[in-house]
Amino acid sequence: MGNIILVIVGLVLVAIGVVCIFDARVITKKVFGFGDQNEGTMGLKIFGFLFAIAGAFVIFFNM
Repeated sequence: MGNIILVIVGLVLVAIGVVCIFDARVITKKVFGFGDQNEGTMGLKIFGFLFAIAGAFVIFFNM
């Protein structure tokens, strides 16, 4: 039962990471209201990449 929960948590982390990577520009426009949108987009993409990697590690080391 614990393995299934960890796999689901890993899949959620990967999904959040992928959404952050692909929709970074849209999310930055909606959430942040500062002038330099490129820095916000880059930061959100890095955040999404780290989340996706963390989720993949959870899934990989759980199997």
